[in-house]
Amino acid sequence: MELEQQLAKRLDLVETSAIRELFKLLGKPGIISFAGGFPDSALFDVAGLQAASQQALTEHPGLALQYGSTEGFEPLRQQIAAFMQSKGVAELAPQDMLVTTGSQQALDLLGKCLIDPGDKVIVEGPTFLATIQCFRLYGAEVISAPIDADGLQVDALEEMIVQHRPKLIYTIPTFGNPSGATLPLERRKRLLALAARHQVMLVEDDPYGDLYFDAAPPPSLLALSAQVPGSRDFLAHCGSLSKILAPGLRIGWLVAPQALLAKAVMCKQFSDAHTSTFAQATAAQYLAGGHLPAALARVRPVYAQRAQVMMQALRQELGDAVRFTPPQGGLFLWLQLTGAGGKLTDAGEFAKRAIEQGVAFVPGAPFFSDHPDHSSLRLSFATANEDSIREGVQRLAKALGV
Repeated sequence: MELEQQLAKRLDLVETSAIRELFKLLGKPGIISFAGGFPDSALFDVAGLQAASQQALTEHPGLALQYGSTEGFEPLRQQIAAFMQSKGVAELAPQDMLVTTGSQQALDLLGKCLIDPGDKVIVEGPTFLATIQCFRLYGAEVISAPIDADGLQVDALEEMIVQHRPKLIYTIPTFGNPSGATLPLERRKRLLALAARHQVMLVEDDPYGDLYFDAAPPPSLLALSAQVPGSRDFLAHCGSLSKILAPGLRIGWLVAPQALLAKAVMCKQFSDAHTSTFAQATAAQYLAGGHLPAALARVRPVYAQRAQVMMQALRQELGDAVRFTPPQGGLFLWLQLTGAGGKLTDAGEFAKRAIEQGVAFVPGAPFFSDHPDHSSLRLSFATANEDSIREGVQRLAKALGV
């Protein structure tokens, strides 16, 4: 019997990430990439993290280098709780959270704990590609709920809840990936009320919320849950330091009702025992030193300026051949090809032509669990400097034949 015939059947439910496959094409010399969802490594606070790691080894060498508790390094959980409290989350204690190896592991643990084969799960259309793949791996039927320029359409979502009786609803309400959309305050409250009324688990993924350009976004669903009776019992919140500090630390966290959190801890024990204690101790020292606000103050205007440069270049070079809603923060710009002037409307074909011109982006179709929008595409402005952004958009115009 061949090995492929012995592999688990659930692997047939997912495919290799279209984004990861695209990265294989990026070795071409001189290519400008708008494809990745990475923060700019040139903006990392290397000196601050170096000092924090040295301090961790000096003050807690035995703890930092030894096995640790599955729930997480206690000083880090205290710092994360304080960080969340500073953003309006009331009554959050260290024992209310699990430190995870990136927020991606938090999503995986939720899939393990909540999803049985055949369960229905509602996500935004479009949404984070890895979430679709993760939930499908556990046998979920993943259904896309419509969004608009302000994020999830709550009225349509309620109809879908009644129709499908989903096991959970997944949302990135602040600077969504890939949409860049931000859910307004009133929709957030209505979403929490829906979860409580229909007793369906609501999963909030919030990796980008601190990367705002101007005014801070509305409070997280976790922060607002205190205002919506019963909603905290049906809310799981995934946070991360990856986009706001350094993804190499692989530090995320899960806040959830205690019954669910206990099962997630159990599953994490089976998976990796605990997140790196050295990384956790480093992050704890960094946060305790009060360095994160200054780090965020440095990166926010850089991303805001790059977003403005990209939007200006798109308007100038591609004109009405594309349309987009300006994001208020995050790392992404979500476009639709309009077909104006007889131009291309297939983003997959556009991506191939763009690679030939030396620029890369991600077509939008893989971000949909069903009914994909083939005219859509995602551009990231995070890692290219302003000159590269302008040059890259000029190359996009050539690829589109503008």
